[in-house]
Amino acid sequence: MRVAVVGAGIGGVAAALFLRRQGIEVDVYEQAPALTEVGAGIQLGPNGAKLLHRVGLEARLREVAVQPQTAWNFRRWQDGRVLFSQELGARAMEQFGAPYYVIHRADLLDALASQVPREMIHLGQRCVDVRQDDDGVELTFASGLKVRADVVIGADGIHSVIRDKIVQPTPPTFSKLCAYRGLVPIEKTPVAGQPPSVTIWLGPHCHFVHYPVSGGRLLNIVAVVPSEEWAVESWSADGRVEDLQAEFEGWHPQLAGIIGALESVKRWELYDREPLAKWTFGRITLLGDAAHPMLPFFAQGAVQAIEDAAVLAACLKHADAHSAPEALERYEAVRRPRAVRVQQLSRMRGKEYHLPDGPEQERRDRELAQSDPLRTYAWLYAHDVEREVDSAA
Repeated sequence: MRVAVVGAGIGGVAAALFLRRQGIEVDVYEQAPALTEVGAGIQLGPNGAKLLHRVGLEARLREVAVQPQTAWNFRRWQDGRVLFSQELGARAMEQFGAPYYVIHRADLLDALASQVPREMIHLGQRCVDVRQDDDGVELTFASGLKVRADVVIGADGIHSVIRDKIVQPTPPTFSKLCAYRGLVPIEKTPVAGQPPSVTIWLGPHCHFVHYPVSGGRLLNIVAVVPSEEWAVESWSADGRVEDLQAEFEGWHPQLAGIIGALESVKRWELYDREPLAKWTFGRITLLGDAAHPMLPFFAQGAVQAIEDAAVLAACLKHADAHSAPEALERYEAVRRPRAVRVQQLSRMRGKEYHLPDGPEQERRDRELAQSDPLRTYAWLYAHDVEREVDSAA
């Protein structure tokens, strides 16, 4: 059986890695001329880390990623008061069976790609059409290349060509928020020398996140603010540091010190989509943002794509060209409820983060102080999707 994956981001390369691990022939087609990720940090929860450890990436992750000692370190915007802080470190291993990492996106993509032969990844191939019949699927690329496969996986992001060829195209939903993101040498910031932490500053209509990546050498920042601009979703649009400074004027001086250390920032408008009623159509299915694009407030976008990849490979493990459509339906049945739950929670959390000062904000802060995320989110972090597939067999 031959599988073609469209898109060589984190989800697409993870799919290739997990499929190859199951002995399945796979090729990945990417429109970009190079296998790269735009500079930004992401959080890699234990539910994703345990899957990557199984495919031989534990040593690599421990080298390039950071394991924060505390996470969900919520602080108040004006005075820096700690609203809640969760000790993580060894407790993640004890309770979830894997660490909680923070990592540069490019480092994660490099780690995944290091386990996939480069001849399996075909760069500079922009998919323009997909057609299927009873015997397989044909992909057409702008270069003129045509490829036939038994199964096609659309891992080509929120603006997926594959999705739009199999469901009625609809525009993504604009959140009326935008995110500034940047990286700065950590020694230039006020948090230099502090224990590694995922810190989230909450304030009226905005929030600001920072954590170390790249072995602790760089500080990653993500700042989410209101936006009325309906712009093209992009990971690479330039922003202005002075605009970011203006958005957080009057906030705690530590943030001014972090922002002031930045030489440049990127800015992107935040979009997601309503959950799809169906991901799989015959021999074609979707993965990652093509299936369930989500806002970043639950820090699970990349991890959910990795979970997709692991389940997809497990479902296809014993399939052949004839039975592949049934295996893809099983993949969707296992993955869709969980991914949609995370997708919807990501929307809700954004609203909670941005409450203006007042009774609702005070209620939120009280609830944060009394929260127990290691118990509340055990369903997310302790879950093992590969075992779920085995138990559903």
